[in-house]
Amino acid sequence: MEQDTLTSAPTVRLENVERAARTLDGVIYKTLLQHNLGLSEAYGAQVYLKREDLQVVRSYKIRGAYNKIAGLSREQSGRDVVCASAGNHAQGVAYACQLLGLRGHIFMPAHTPAQKVNKVRLFGKDQVEVVLTGATFDDTYQAAKDFCDQRGSTFVHPFDDLAIVEGQATVGLEILRDAPSSIDFCFMPIGGGGLASGVSSVFRQLSPHTKLVGVQPLGAPSMQRAMQTGLRQPLEHIESFVDGAAVKCPGELTFELCRELLDEVALVPEGQVCEDLLKMYNEEGIVLEPAGTLSVSVLHQYADQIRGKTVVCVLSGSNNDITRMEDIKERAMRHQGRKHYFLVTFNQKPGALRRFVNHVLREGDDIIQFQYIKKNNKEKGPVFIGLEVQRPHDIEGIQLRMAAEGFGYEYLNGKQDFLSLLV
Repeated sequence: MEQDTLTSAPTVRLENVERAARTLDGVIYKTLLQHNLGLSEAYGAQVYLKREDLQVVRSYKIRGAYNKIAGLSREQSGRDVVCASAGNHAQGVAYACQLLGLRGHIFMPAHTPAQKVNKVRLFGKDQVEVVLTGATFDDTYQAAKDFCDQRGSTFVHPFDDLAIVEGQATVGLEILRDAPSSIDFCFMPIGGGGLASGVSSVFRQLSPHTKLVGVQPLGAPSMQRAMQTGLRQPLEHIESFVDGAAVKCPGELTFELCRELLDEVALVPEGQVCEDLLKMYNEEGIVLEPAGTLSVSVLHQYADQIRGKTVVCVLSGSNNDITRMEDIKERAMRHQGRKHYFLVTFNQKPGALRRFVNHVLREGDDIIQFQYIKKNNKEKGPVFIGLEVQRPHDIEGIQLRMAAEGFGYEYLNGKQDFLSLLV
């Protein structure tokens, strides 16, 4: 288990970031810093979106991957390149290998959706081989490292590498060059910390007054926990839904940089991410992946602080699988208090369901799921019920009426593992 205390962080030098920008010239898109009217009006601020969702591989990851691979020594560039990734980093490395004519081996978990695998093959063309192995990302990562050791290949880490950080830091350079005025707040997602380390390094040198906030999903608070405790220690369990930012342990380098440079790390519930992802699509026409939505979702927490200020949110990527949309909508509605699930104890005699509908529910309450198997040798039996309500506070009346009518129940909304089996 990795565990260490902090030492002085290395400096990300501006001249190296400028060099990375020159290396990336003609390879990446210099993405928009786009004023967003809807968010600006909602928060009484000037909100700008750094549109890395429009990047050539639909995420910022190409910046660090290409900068790292293009900077390999002659000896290193004669070896194969290897990475382990479930998505965006894999695409960045694959595209870099294709452009630079290097052979790449992209290790991805065995259960990676075909859409992501196909994108890696598209960007890498005949320069890369995709290796699907491992039940978890940790298994995949270890397989990639073992392959490197056996072959003497060059491993390209997704975040814990100075060249990677310097490549991601070019996002910060572009923001500051394009900003029409001084920036008061910059919000950026954190997984392993490569993007936040790079962007923060540039801001601290060129815009030291800007408040820098990293954002992580509530279910995967590895950097927030590390900064809070002063220890870089893997989390035992994480919620992997926001997969682009679900990292058990931050990097050694990125931990030190984030600890020194960031003002704070905020946590956002996964349900809030889902709600804002759908809102950005429906109201703004912007397609985001869950990790790419974090910097928008955190604005709710900072509403009072950012009023009247100039704010930048880094939209880190848009690689979202369309098959996830039903799950995203489901989580969003639970977060909004519109969908609720219960295990309710019913008397096993005729009329129990009618009594529940007539005496517990009100007009507008809708049963969206009902699972029950009668047990002839028992007086009572459990029923799985899903309800959709029109207003969040309506559920309080339903719970009071269930108790008054003698329906014992267990509320299930917070039990994601259990719900994933039934919803």
